[in-house]
Amino acid sequence: MPSGIEVTKQALDDFKKIQEYMFLAKKENAMETYAKLKEEYLTLKALLQVSGVNMEDIDRIKE
Repeated sequence: MPSGIEVTKQALDDFKKIQEYMFLAKKENAMETYAKLKEEYLTLKALLQVSGVNMEDIDRIKE
């Protein structure tokens, strides 16, 4: 079973990827894709916040 730090690391990696995909989807005006990615983004953001990660420096989505 993965440790808390391993779960947090995976969530951070996924969070970074999701943000990159969100920027691409917005650039391409793929609004349905963006909305689906945003659901995952919000889930990962909540998990990271509960894990005590400071989101100020890593959250590039400003909505």
